[in-house]
Parts: sequence; structure tokens; C-alpha cells
Amino acid sequence: MVLGFTGIERDAWGGFLATYARVIRVVEADLMDNSRITHVEFEVLLRLWSDPGHRLRMQDLSAASLLTRSGVSRAVERLERAGLVRREEAREDRRGAWAVLTDAGSTRFRAAARGHVPLVRRIFLDLFTPPELQALAAGWRRVEQHLEQAQSERARLDRD
Repeated sequence: MVLGFTGIERDAWGGFLATYARVIRVVEADLMDNSRITHVEFEVLLRLWSDPGHRLRMQDLSAASLLTRSGVSRAVERLERAGLVRREEAREDRRGAWAVLTDAGSTRFRAAARGHVPLVRRIFLDLFTPPELQALAAGWRRVEQHLEQAQSERARLDRD
């Protein structure tokens, strides 16, 4: 036992950490080489592109993202400087702001996705059978639900 982990636990956790780091490095390098955007910027563009109005409030973009609120804000600032996103004041409450995908942002996102999707298939998805992918997806959902419940519980305790 190392640090209290059994061998299989060490292999599972260590394998996840090492694989995640390597996959992100490959994805990041590919996106930068071929599309001149980071993985984080790709995620922001993806979320905006996926929204029917191609716009999201900054706090909703942050809540849906893997990034912190300040991380989303910095990514949107970079995308805005590149002309791929624009910010609009939220007229309905004047406190918030919208991130809006521009035509140039939509074009850049679609071009990036044409290379990104085959890469993700080649380095990850194609290595698993459909039942294995279903098991992975179910496992990730279980972890995410557990973390959401724990966060909700912490927030409830902080309020009390």
C-alpha cells in the first residue's frame, strides 16, 4: 500500500491523473497548432456555439465550465480581443454581462472542431468499445453528481 491506496486504487487514480495530463497536452498542442486557440478557449466557444442564441450570461458560462469565474472572464477577454466573442451588458439587470459568439468565432470554432473531433476519437474514444464508453460516461456522471451533492451540502452548511 502506498499512501493508504491499494494497488488497484493507486493504478486507477494514478492512471486517471497521468492520462488526463497527457491527453490535455496533446489536445492543447493540436488546437494551438491548427486553430490558434487554447483548449479553454475552445470550451468557451463550444458552449456559446451550442446555445441556440449563441450567447450565455457570464455566470452561466462559468457555472457550465470547468473554469473558475475569473478563468472564464480571462478566456472571454482573450476571445474578445481576437474578435471571436463580444460582451454585451445584461440590460435586464445591469449587473451581469453576456458573452456572445461572433460570426468569426463561429467560423473559427467550426474549423477547430473539424480537427479536434477526429483527434479526440483517435487518442481516446476509439480505444474503447461502446459498452466501455457507456461505463466510462456513467462513472464520470457518478463522480460529477457526488461532487455536486458535496458542494451543495457545503453551501447549505455555510448558510446555516
